Amino acid sequence: MDKQITALLFDFDGTLADTNELILQSFEYVLNKYFPGQYADRQSILPFLGPTLNESFGELDPEKEELLVEEYRAWNLEMHDQLVAEYDQVTETIKQLKAKGLKLAIVSSKRTDMIEKGIRLLKLEGLFEVIIGQDSVTNPKPNAEPILLALQKLNVSKDEALMIGDNYHDIVGGQNAGVRTAGVAWALKGEAYLQSFEPDYMLGHITDLLAIVDGENQ
Repeated sequence: MDKQITALLFDFDGTLADTNELILQSFEYVLNKYFPGQYADRQSILPFLGPTLNESFGELDPEKEELLVEEYRAWNLEMHDQLVAEYDQVTETIKQLKAKGLKLAIVSSKRTDMIEKGIRLLKLEGLFEVIIGQDSVTNPKPNAEPILLALQKLNVSKDEALMIGDNYHDIVGGQNAGVRTAGVAWALKGEAYLQSFEPDYMLGHITDLLAIVDGENQ
């Protein structure tokens, strides 16, 4: 029998915050500027979603890696508040989960300062006990390090935690860390893509978490 879930670890982009348009347009800006015509359709940009910026741009052009990252971040920061939105009922549901006594953390591959900017925009301040960003670890997801660090800071065991995300980094990272995992059906890459990594749960809506933590789906 699985132990009751007492801690929820969330990815941020594409899971809690609808940052898809911001991320896609940020990549389009940089790629069209430095690689004109090579990434003309959005399908070709999807593989860049999930890894860290340094991983994505380093693979693309190691010599220009830092320049490309800087250009991306500058455009992304400028457009952040215009293009980021809340997924349906996220803020309300996170507050309900917090009220139930769940320990909440964010485990993301973006920088902590940008996660905090998104938290303020979604009015989620004070709800997450732990925030693990790219700058918090040496090895980002799908390495287990950021998830294990979150568990350590939350003071919970692996069998009490659930990692929730919209990309394979979240599902495989959770599996590598030995925690249960949940994919989100609203992921840009699609539910079928996430199902291929065999998460323990697939959330059709963020409110599905309420039933899971109450034990109805365990």
